[in-house]
Amino acid sequence: MPLNGNSSGHQPRRWWLTSLAILAGVAVMAAFVFHHADDAVPVRTAVVEQGTIRSLVSTNGKIEPIRSFEAHAPISTGVRRVLVKEGDSVKQGELLVVLDDADARVQAARAQTQLKAAQADLSAAERGGTQEEMLSLDSQLVKANTDRDSAQHNLDALKRLEQQGAASAGEVREAENALARADAQLTFLRQKQTKRYSNGELARVKAQQEEAQAAYDAAEDVLARSNVRAPFAGIVYSLPVKQGGFVAAGELLLQLADLRSVVVRAFVDEPDVARLAAGEPMEVTWDAVPGRVWRTTVTAIPSTVKLHGSRNVGETTSIVDNKDLKLLPNINVGVTIVAGQHDNVLVVPREAVRMDDSKPYVLLVSGHELKRREVETSLSNLTQVEITHGLAGKDVVAINSSNGKPIGDGTQVKF
Repeated sequence: MPLNGNSSGHQPRRWWLTSLAILAGVAVMAAFVFHHADDAVPVRTAVVEQGTIRSLVSTNGKIEPIRSFEAHAPISTGVRRVLVKEGDSVKQGELLVVLDDADARVQAARAQTQLKAAQADLSAAERGGTQEEMLSLDSQLVKANTDRDSAQHNLDALKRLEQQGAASAGEVREAENALARADAQLTFLRQKQTKRYSNGELARVKAQQEEAQAAYDAAEDVLARSNVRAPFAGIVYSLPVKQGGFVAAGELLLQLADLRSVVVRAFVDEPDVARLAAGEPMEVTWDAVPGRVWRTTVTAIPSTVKLHGSRNVGETTSIVDNKDLKLLPNINVGVTIVAGQHDNVLVVPREAVRMDDSKPYVLLVSGHELKRREVETSLSNLTQVEITHGLAGKDVVAINSSNGKPIGDGTQVKF
């Protein structure tokens, strides 16, 4: 009985102790699991995907006409007529603006008179004189020839008489002197006929003629520019003058351009200049026409870098088809140049790729732990990076923690 009594008393006690031990173990394990669950860092992740990546150069640019014309007032005058308005399409040769040309006509007429006088002077100088002077000189030459022949005949006769003793030596000498004077006069008149003016005098007369010609040409130019005509078919895109107004010499009258094709001049920041190559796709956008994209290719590579505002840029140009005439000269546009494009490649968000000693790596999600994985990259842009080695499609990589805690190789994570 005592034995049975002791056994009955100890069994409940052992059971109670065993239960306490089990409960304690469970509590320890629960605490351990709970503690580690609390250490896990919440992270944002991304799946490695296959797709297309483009390396882009984004900048701004300006639209310029390929073929343009500007008319400026040749003199200060009034605007008599304005025959077009901004936005009008005009034909080649069409009259656009007419200025008051009364003064210009007076100047042209005066310049023409002066030119004709200068031309006459030059012609006379080159011929040896005016028509009246030439006729007078011809008459003098005839008389000089006659006088010379007469002096020669007189000398010959006196020499014969001297031989016969009928004339003195003094008479013969006088006849010889008379012949010499007649020869000298004839020579002078002949030289006057061919070389009346010296080279210096001819140069002066010619300079006067050239000056008169330049004045006449200038007057004719003013007269022609007072009637502005379209040199080619195009669109009037700027017309700052009004009919009846006054314009100063040199003031802009109008701007005309053929806008069926235009040039976009893109300003590429210095670090991106080396990425440019002829033939790269270019996309042009304008805020005034949202959703519209004009596509072209790079046609000119920058040959130099220069200061543009506060930026060092290289200028690259491209011709854009503008048949609907939407792009206007001098507007500012957005420009995107596709410096590279790879299709069907593995890409991850740019922020998922980290650098360590210039070596790229990612934090690969393996279960609830992050593992460092070195990778090789190729193209990149503002949002994505191409992975060429180190990852496979559908792999999951960490981007960053959701609570701001640092993450790295071996970090326990939760989602």
